[in-house]
Amino acid sequence: MGKLRLGVNIDHVATLRQARYAATPESKNAEPDPVLAAAMAERAGAHGITAHLRSDRRHIQQRDIERLRAGIMTKLNFEMGNTPEILHIAIKSQPDEVCLVPEKRQEITTEGGLDVVAHRRELSPTIQRLHAVGIRVSLFIDPETEQVDAAAELGADMVELHTGRLANAFTEEIERQELSRLRACAQVAAELKLQVNAGHGINYQNIVLIHEIPHLTDLNIGHAIVSRAIFVGFENAVREMLELMQDYRG
Repeated sequence: MGKLRLGVNIDHVATLRQARYAATPESKNAEPDPVLAAAMAERAGAHGITAHLRSDRRHIQQRDIERLRAGIMTKLNFEMGNTPEILHIAIKSQPDEVCLVPEKRQEITTEGGLDVVAHRRELSPTIQRLHAVGIRVSLFIDPETEQVDAAAELGADMVELHTGRLANAFTEEIERQELSRLRACAQVAAELKLQVNAGHGINYQNIVLIHEIPHLTDLNIGHAIVSRAIFVGFENAVREMLELMQDYRG
């Protein structure tokens, strides 16, 4: 089993910038710079950078994606809702990977996985177009085996299992149920030759539970690292997370 890799999501560095500079994100005074955060994450050992260009541009801006593409040394994982405008930007900016996620305007962050079963018809041409230009495709899904099956049928390269319910479990029973679902889905995905990633709500405490899910390759973690960075600095926050990922046995 290969070691667990870390994709650092820099969205919430941009959230902090937009809190003051929403109208002028390219101002010389606009800070903090998410692209600088990406460089620091890489310097600390991150294996990739994740950024979600939302339709409402609430954090990451198109210019950030262009600068990331030009500047990062590892890989760029571009999270996006399935809309023509964002698909056009993805194809133009050529990230290494695209992760298709659901997107609702009223949510604070991505809540729940993409319903691949229900949206198969709309997802199929998007996946084909991304594959045509050499971009690997991941689908962000709830841990349900029918969603894994649908992802495989659509020709996705990867699934990212939504770990939010596990991360936010407030009883041991819910924790056990979620772990059981995540384990089962990871197993099915591996059997279907899909790369298995995980993300959402993972932090420095609950990552111990993530170690119990088999076949994982990438963890995409943002909010916890950005939050920790306020107290220990960005590079230290990334290093601390990488240390907690080290003993993964798969």
